[in-house]
Amino acid sequence: MPDLQDKYKNLQDILSDMQSVLIGFSGGVDSTFLLKSAHDLLGERAVAVTANSATLAPGELEEAKQIAKDIGAVHDIVLSDELACADFVKNPPDRCYHCKKTRLSIFKKLQVGHGLKWMADGTNADDGGDFRPGMRAAAEMGVRSPLMEAGLTKSDIRELSSALNLPTWDKPSTACLASRVPYGEIITGEKLNQIAQAEEYLRRLGFRQLRVRHHGDLARIEIQKDAMEAALQKSAEIVEKLKEIGFHFVSLDLSGFRSGSMNVVLDEAWLTPNKLF
Repeated sequence: MPDLQDKYKNLQDILSDMQSVLIGFSGGVDSTFLLKSAHDLLGERAVAVTANSATLAPGELEEAKQIAKDIGAVHDIVLSDELACADFVKNPPDRCYHCKKTRLSIFKKLQVGHGLKWMADGTNADDGGDFRPGMRAAAEMGVRSPLMEAGLTKSDIRELSSALNLPTWDKPSTACLASRVPYGEIITGEKLNQIAQAEEYLRRLGFRQLRVRHHGDLARIEIQKDAMEAALQKSAEIVEKLKEIGFHFVSLDLSGFRSGSMNVVLDEAWLTPNKLF
């Protein structure tokens, strides 16, 4: 598709103009594609950094390490303790702002230490229409979003990733484990660990796109609708396992998987663009 190739060329021009960059790297679809594109153009002047924290799903760090190694990129791992940030732990609607500000402050020091001109993230052109308080933190810290600047959408990135033989081209979307806790409820290490264990178990059963929402004693499972019959067939063992993890009640959300489903409780004041910037 000419339009897609034009966007890809635009991305290459943007990255070339940046000259050197520190990339926040999760190992997801977007940041993997960005790292691959930047490394191909800039070599060791494109450095990946991954934050290791309690909000990171099990296995994600090791996967990110392997992907960066396969790409051949310099990859730094830093510790980020969001649970030490009171504004994050209180879990307000702009929780992601406080998380990202904490991480970017650490990344900034690394950027300076490596002598790199820019920090960049994997925000894409679809993200501008979503509720993403973390974008405000990125703007305040001078982080650029080359994928968004190039006009690349998630579907564009998946298509280009497939063409580049990247293993993440069809990877399900992921998110910080804290996004499973309803706004206003305190985030604790115990809750994050319960969510992590429950989701890891469900993935071992073969469910790919999922969330386990933490409602105190209740675990609300979101999976794709075409996987619900399989979940019901395994309901007894799923309930038993999640009770072992610490939940008293287990439910299957009939609405199915929805990215950002916790945002439905937010009023219009939080969802306006002015609340982000």
